[in-house]
Amino acid sequence: MEKQYFTMDDFNFEGKTALIRVDINCPFNGKTGRIEDSDRIAAHAATIRELSDKKAKVVVLAHQGRKGDPDFIPLQQHASLLYSHIKKPVEYVDDLYGQKALQKIDKIANGDVILLQNTRFYDDETRKVEKPEDYSQTEMVRSLSKHADYFIMDGFSVAHRAQASTVGFPELLPSCAGRVMQKELEGLHNALDNAAHPNTYILGGAKPDDVIQLLKFACTSGAVDKILTSGVLGELCVAAKGTDLGPLKKQYFAEKGYDKLIPELAAYGSKYSSKIESPLDFAVEENGLRKEYGVGDLSQKADGKSTYDIGALTISRYSSIIAASKTLYFKGPVGVYESPLFEKGTKDILLAIQNSSAFKLVGGGHSLSAIEKFQIDKTKISHISLAGGAVVEYLQGKALPGVEALKNSYLRHGGTPSNEFL
Repeated sequence: MEKQYFTMDDFNFEGKTALIRVDINCPFNGKTGRIEDSDRIAAHAATIRELSDKKAKVVVLAHQGRKGDPDFIPLQQHASLLYSHIKKPVEYVDDLYGQKALQKIDKIANGDVILLQNTRFYDDETRKVEKPEDYSQTEMVRSLSKHADYFIMDGFSVAHRAQASTVGFPELLPSCAGRVMQKELEGLHNALDNAAHPNTYILGGAKPDDVIQLLKFACTSGAVDKILTSGVLGELCVAAKGTDLGPLKKQYFAEKGYDKLIPELAAYGSKYSSKIESPLDFAVEENGLRKEYGVGDLSQKADGKSTYDIGALTISRYSSIIAASKTLYFKGPVGVYESPLFEKGTKDILLAIQNSSAFKLVGGGHSLSAIEKFQIDKTKISHISLAGGAVVEYLQGKALPGVEALKNSYLRHGGTPSNEFL
């Protein structure tokens, strides 16, 4: 791939102040008011530690939650979690670009790490602008840029959002991709632009909106050969073929508004029937036990029970397609894997992916949780993405604002490392 952005290898960070945007938005326990550790924290901590080891003055920018949500909290707990991974002090500053924060930035020593306040506490972060580069003129970006030498964009999982902390700084500072961002872009490039055929997408999960957009793109793209549907998407595809999934599932679709998606899925299923695979059977609960029925038998034999997983016929069919594929993308899970009764589908499909010789891309928070639960060998997965929506948009060929900002910075600074950087 032709170089399009700077990486951390292009800059000499010793004695320099480096602003780094990470995504350490963590799961939040509303009962305890505590955040939970995550793979994202560990991954970004490695980038921060590298900068510290290179004697940079490290200033960390991050967010948690959204206004009005219970997890919209300050980042003091995040500093403690980062410390547990970095094994170096991480000082929390309850300010972002006021005098308290700016004075602290000016006083930090080489190798020190500070974490500033939640960027979304400030209106500048999500202020409406005409174009992304206008964020460079916000007080937040202008103030912090005057006290920094470089900007590192490490939060690929927020790169699809044009916000002040993701796109504003590359307009004013030499900027590069952090290690998490670099790894994500290289892995996704291999899955999208260098995909070997057959290329198979396994799309599932409980929220079909994003995956339906990806399904529609994959149908019309010559890069994708097969789409194996599961989860709610798989159920909707089966319903789109005219199969009655029972009153409980109909009610669920109506409550969520998913029933409105069925006509469009029916049209795509008819036009791209050779690409789209839908489940052949489902698992339901009967008297505390798992019971499987073919899709044609659900309405008559399943006694109106709701479906929670794909069945053995579907697992076998999908596993054979996976084994014959050269590129795989999994965004699942395929069923309610949290329940022992309905973990079989997700577990068996992940094992089929693990044992495949294909290039394998896995993404999405629940997919990562399933990998952990079933002890899938991560070393046999080519790339595990820490992002959700950003991956879905990237695989559709959409330009991500955070990535485009890095590309523009690269061109602005001559497209090659200069003596100033090295």
